[in-house]
Amino acid sequence: MKKIILSLFALALILFIKPAHAQTSADYKGAEATLPHYKAVYYLDQAEPKNVEHILRNMDNALEDERLKGKVEIELVVFGDGVALYQKSSTYEQQLLDLQKKGVILTMCSNTMKSRNIAKDSLFPFIGYVPSANGELIIRQAQGWVAVRP
Repeated sequence: MKKIILSLFALALILFIKPAHAQTSADYKGAEATLPHYKAVYYLDQAEPKNVEHILRNMDNALEDERLKGKVEIELVVFGDGVALYQKSSTYEQQLLDLQKKGVILTMCSNTMKSRNIAKDSLFPFIGYVPSANGELIIRQAQGWVAVRP
């Protein structure tokens, strides 16, 4: 009798419980944003235009994602060669201002500034400064921010 009950129970599980892997790609709509707030820290240490444009586009995409809209806080930490993004001679001023208007915190590593003898007046006046990029990333991650390097 025990074997019959166990067999029926197993059959019921197979027939009535839809396995997670049975969902087709066409049915999947992405993860649900069930939390009230999300935090992401993006970081850039490269100057190649392709990489710079990629990170700017990815941050904007996150801000415009219908699941995250109005629920995500983003910081961009720049260091090393990434300083080119914030230089007044770059072509990214308007994109940065647009991201900042959407709430993105724009920060530059002070260690990079010192080691490369870069004057603050050579960078956009609307960015902030952190003592070290690594320190900022460590602190943000410990605070629950997701680190993103596209």
